[in-house]
Amino acid sequence: MVSRAIKVLVAKPGLDGHDRGAKIIARALRDAGMEVTYTGIRQTPEMIADAALENDADVVALSILSGAHMDLFPLIFERMKINEMEDVVIVAGGIIPEEDRATLLEMGVRGVFGPGTSTTEIVEFINAARTELEGTPGA
Repeated sequence: MVSRAIKVLVAKPGLDGHDRGAKIIARALRDAGMEVTYTGIRQTPEMIADAALENDADVVALSILSGAHMDLFPLIFERMKINEMEDVVIVAGGIIPEEDRATLLEMGVRGVFGPGTSTTEIVEFINAARTELEGTPGA
């Protein structure tokens, strides 16, 4: 059985206008065979969740540098729930203080990647998360 490509939505929530890292991640995921949609900068939580629904995303990768993650991420999760997309893997990257990571993981963020994380590590994490969601064949 051939599995379809993992669909990833890369998004920049809030007013953060710096997107070099998001573009690097988007390209690395695409080069790894994933189907990537990049929404661009200054996206509202509603825009992100609705784009994830429209694109049938398996993964939403949030890139944030502004420090607004504790305000914006709960709104994204809320809209994902409204869209009945609670099975979508959400990962985050950017400037996220260590003291916020545990709260984000409890909230449902599956992985938090800071500056210096290799693109290989992120690709492997997303592939593993997808395998975990799909379960074992015949199960």
